[in-house]
Amino acid sequence: MSVFHRSFKPKPIPKECEGLEVKVQSSTCTGERTIGFFDRVTGRLLYSELVRSDDDIEWFYKKYGLKR
Repeated sequence: MSVFHRSFKPKPIPKECEGLEVKVQSSTCTGERTIGFFDRVTGRLLYSELVRSDDDIEWFYKKYGLKR
């Protein structure tokens, strides 16, 4: 049991990302994966982060308080 307990409060979803879907994209050249909020109109991934494992994907959902 840890002596130091940190409570976690999810970040609010950015205003420009409300209603957008979460998407994982992979680079065809390097295979690098990123996750973020996908805008279908512009085809851009907003607030993208590097994904190294499935734990990173889970953390992204937890970070913004989203259900998978």
